[in-house]
Amino acid sequence: MGDVIKLENHLEQPEADAADTPVERRRRGGGRGAERTRRAPATSKYLNLVNTTAKSTVLSEDALEAVHQASLTILEEIGMDVILPEARERMKAAGADVTPGTDRVRFDRGLILDMMASVPPAFTLHARNPVRNVEIGGNNLVFAQIASAPFVADRDGGRRAGNQEDFRKLVKLAQSYDVIHTTGGYPVEPVDIHASVRHLDCLSDMVKLTDKVFHVYSLGKQRNIDGIEIARIGRGISMEQMEREPSLFTIINTSSPLRLDGPMLQGIIEMSSRNQVVVVTPFTLAGAMAPVTIAGAVVQQNAEALAGIAFTQMVRRGAPVMYGGFTSNVDMKTGAPAFGTPEYMKAVVAGGQLARKYNIPYRTSNTNASNTLDAQAAYESAFSLWALTQGGGNFIMHSAGWSEGGLTASFEKFILDVDMLQMVAEYLTPLDVSADALGLDAVRDVGPGGHFFGTPHTLARYETAFYSPILSDWRNFETWTEAGRPTTYDHANRVFKEKLNSYEKPPLDPAIEDELDAFVAKRKEEGGVPTDF
Repeated sequence: MGDVIKLENHLEQPEADAADTPVERRRRGGGRGAERTRRAPATSKYLNLVNTTAKSTVLSEDALEAVHQASLTILEEIGMDVILPEARERMKAAGADVTPGTDRVRFDRGLILDMMASVPPAFTLHARNPVRNVEIGGNNLVFAQIASAPFVADRDGGRRAGNQEDFRKLVKLAQSYDVIHTTGGYPVEPVDIHASVRHLDCLSDMVKLTDKVFHVYSLGKQRNIDGIEIARIGRGISMEQMEREPSLFTIINTSSPLRLDGPMLQGIIEMSSRNQVVVVTPFTLAGAMAPVTIAGAVVQQNAEALAGIAFTQMVRRGAPVMYGGFTSNVDMKTGAPAFGTPEYMKAVVAGGQLARKYNIPYRTSNTNASNTLDAQAAYESAFSLWALTQGGGNFIMHSAGWSEGGLTASFEKFILDVDMLQMVAEYLTPLDVSADALGLDAVRDVGPGGHFFGTPHTLARYETAFYSPILSDWRNFETWTEAGRPTTYDHANRVFKEKLNSYEKPPLDPAIEDELDAFVAKRKEEGGVPTDF
């Protein structure tokens, strides 16, 4: 359900174009305050990211094995509450120990390991535009937009309840940057659309406003079925091809500690049986829903993840699935969740080690707990990004726009995050050490005591030599003061508006759009899905 934020209500992209670049920046040696050369966008530069850096570790091999064995002990001796009779029946048929008359299911470690052995180590998620397909697993790195925030904010309108207009704006922003490879769930929950038909309008918008992979919430069987059909229509393919080519993903959160609830289990059944992508993600806050030690919380995370992943394989051997980690800590003074902390970083890196041990794609998140666009928002996200990059994350939820611990989707934070994600992508670009890049001829031309501004080597590269940030303001103090002392918040507010003004709707076959509209209209006439309100 989009990382539990909905349930708990707090407990859980192309190069910048000319409009994205503050002008009159300081150029080193080129005149202070002079206008910086504008660069044309490299529209495919950030589509497919690969992280070949050596992965960091926080667990020795012995410690990693200890976490693994402790997790299996939990599943064997304590077990999980599985709150769906059909799921318990499937687990029993696969060899699990179901306690009669209860929800409790225990799993032999041999059964878990047997099921894990059939998980694909890598797969492709197919978008309606094949250029937007994303490779999951291995060294691939995929960024998804913020999902499931109940509130939305910008500096002009302040913090407000989610609504369809802001939902659509955030989806358009996700389409506008190549470094955002997929949408997440609903970037903000549009509560002005009735819950019975909300998924129909939102997923229809995903098809029309973007050409990227999107997500369906597991909130009951019919929503999954509708989402699969909308994704199929959007791609213009048969259901047989849809099953061969996974085109939709869902986040499955365990209800920590040690529970899988009915909608989540039903989501696994509907998605895995059709070979669509499931992302099993425990939400284990140390000291709240998990042991107060990070090691204990990671053990519980691993046990819950293994149970959910194993169930996907009980539904369909070889079904695509990801190992999700979302372990952080709470403020022990208030109980509020904390994100981007040293403890979160350790848990992210440990989760990456576990995912690699099982040879399964790893999902994690870009997080922070700041209530506004400030230094805290930046440094907590920077630490999150460092951990997930060095920890080997493959699929990164909430990559752009997350604010207030996930309660708010921020337009300005979205732009700040895009800038940071592009910096990560630039860092991961292999260093060119070709003979030309080593620049010996340029050094010969200049010799001792000269400068390189006017050399052919520099002139051939100056427009693309370095990353051009979206928000950094490099003007000197005097020029910056004359301009009104704009802050990062000011620049981000301006940039998101400019980007929305330049948004272009991706092409969609009129026949597909007609079929999509007809399906949505039909399902609305049928009443959508039952709700309590």
